Amino acid sequence: MGRRITRSVPGRAAADRAEPPGKHASDDGWAGDLRAAIGCATSLVAMLLLVDGISGGLTTPRAVLWAALAVLLFVLLLPARVTAGEGWLASRGLLRERCVQTDRLVAVRWSDGVAQRLVLRDMDGARVELDPRVLIANPQLWRLLDAGARVSLGRGTLLCGATALKQLSRRIDDETAQAVFKVSGLE
Repeated sequence: MGRRITRSVPGRAAADRAEPPGKHASDDGWAGDLRAAIGCATSLVAMLLLVDGISGGLTTPRAVLWAALAVLLFVLLLPARVTAGEGWLASRGLLRERCVQTDRLVAVRWSDGVAQRLVLRDMDGARVELDPRVLIANPQLWRLLDAGARVSLGRGTLLCGATALKQLSRRIDDETAQAVFKVSGLE
């Protein structure tokens, strides 16, 4: 019970060479989302430069402005990369990585706002926000988070969030059932 997980994700320094020890999972759709963000930003800058060039108003400052606008679009569209292992879940954005210990959670809640987010907080005050669709699309990530949350519930540290986890579990079960029906031709 005295096991301590540091803020950095185990094995991240050698992530390309070797996988972290134990069970782990990552967001399978992240690479496609990254390519889509790059494609959107590239398309935007190409169209802006083309239209500005055809109209005869293209100057160096305007080209820099269009490039900056494309970079801003890329930053906004870039999804966080979610990875999880036994007892931890991490979300890596453009500038930083946040990690929570799922077996030491104290709160799980839905954030308010336009985009639905799941907010996890552990005993050390670490906080991770993630899109629940990542968990729905990646059952292994969900299983690792759920296993850690069950440990937290068993220890009595998860004081707020059992309802949010049940809602997410139901949503994942519904999505899985729909996928099974679709594949089997029963839908």
